[in-house]
Amino acid sequence: MKRRLLLAATAALLVGCAGPQPADYAAERPLLDLKQYFNGDVVAHGVFTNRSGKVVKRFTVLMRCAWTGDEGVLDEAFTYSDGTTDRRVWRLTRHADGRYTGTAGDVVGTATGQAAGNAFRWNYTLRLPVDGNVVEVQFDDWMYLVDERVMLNRAVMSKFGIRLGEVTLSFTKA
Repeated sequence: MKRRLLLAATAALLVGCAGPQPADYAAERPLLDLKQYFNGDVVAHGVFTNRSGKVVKRFTVLMRCAWTGDEGVLDEAFTYSDGTTDRRVWRLTRHADGRYTGTAGDVVGTATGQAAGNAFRWNYTLRLPVDGNVVEVQFDDWMYLVDERVMLNRAVMSKFGIRLGEVTLSFTKA
C-alpha cells in the first residue's frame, strides 16, 4: 500500500512538472490565428540539432498555404544543406477553442494541436528515413508568433521518451 501511495505521489509530482501548456500564453499578443498566418506564401529557415546540440542539417522550406473554410492545406517544399529535397503536404482542420488536427503522408495517424494567445503546440508522430530505414519519432512542436510576419518554432524530437534532437525554424510570411 505504501508503495502505491509513493508511486501515485511521484506521478502527481511529475505531471505537475510537465512543462508549459498553450493556455499559459493566452494573454500573449499578437494573437496567433493559424488560418490567417498560414495563408499565402511563407518561407522558413531552420536547423536540426542532435541531442548534444550540434547542428547536423540546415534547410529552407517554401510553403504555399490556402484555406477553404476551416480546412487548410500547407504544401511544404524542403531543400536541405546537403542538396536533398523533400515535400510534405499538411491537411489541417480548425476546430473550436483553438484546437487543430492534421494529417500528412509521413505522419502516423492524426496530429493534434492547440493555439492560445501567440502560441501553438503541435504533437505528432513522423515517419523519418534514417540510414535506409524508416523510424517513427514523436514531435513536441511549439510555435510563437513574434509579429504579423515572423513566427519562431522549436520542436523536440524523441523516441520512447528519449530526446533525440531539436528542430528550430524561423517562418517569414510574404
